Amino acid sequence: MLELWKCELELMQLELWKRVWQWFLCAVAKMAAQEFSVDLNKPLVFQVGHLGETYQEWVHQPIVSHESPRFFESDFLEFFTRTVWWVIPTIWLPGACYCISMSISNGHTLPQIALMVPFGMFVWTFLEYCSHRFVFHIETKSYWGNTIHYLLHGCHHKHPMDGLRLVIPPAEFAALCIPFWYLYKLLFTPSASPAFFGGGLIGYVIYDVTHYYVHHGQPTKQVIKSFKKYHLNHHFRIQNKGFGITTAFWDRVFGSIPQTKAAETKTR
Repeated sequence: MLELWKCELELMQLELWKRVWQWFLCAVAKMAAQEFSVDLNKPLVFQVGHLGETYQEWVHQPIVSHESPRFFESDFLEFFTRTVWWVIPTIWLPGACYCISMSISNGHTLPQIALMVPFGMFVWTFLEYCSHRFVFHIETKSYWGNTIHYLLHGCHHKHPMDGLRLVIPPAEFAALCIPFWYLYKLLFTPSASPAFFGGGLIGYVIYDVTHYYVHHGQPTKQVIKSFKKYHLNHHFRIQNKGFGITTAFWDRVFGSIPQTKAAETKTR
């Protein structure tokens, strides 16, 4: 008799857990079914993850405003998300010079350095293209995937004219420098790699300053005007093409040059 009661009790417990689990799944489904809306008047970073699969569409609908939206409740965290453009050359050009001096100290001559540095800059253009295309434009839909993507690059596409979140914050780029440093060490000899890396740093500074200028500058020379048009085309017309900032060379190599409006019209 006691064994029978135990069996009945276990069955009741299983039935109870089954109903609780069904209730939980229904509650989750209802929450997912409700369309989440981002409140632009509140800190954004921990909101965007809730957009789920709709995040990609939302983040590629730019808000053309010079205002800088708030990212975090914390003033401490907020401070690290905003960077004025001139901080980039102020911090990283001395670092580039120090790296180049290391190779000079290792016995490399000035003519050798004059070849290493431009090649290091050229390597940077490839890293710039790959980072922009394959990392910054990765498609996400999970909460943390959306959140991290928004911090890395999504915020720039949502608010392309936010001048304080246009260049890469120094803390973020310092973290990126670690794999880049080891990549240059892998590609070049121990004595030469600092000079090549220094060239890469100079390439990065040119990239970020150019990026800022094509958004906020008013160029008068045709070459710079074409740079501006090319990049703004990436923001406002064809966002999955035209990944180069300082050069369109790698876009040509990998077939990601955007069609002109005239060519686009002909294909329709």
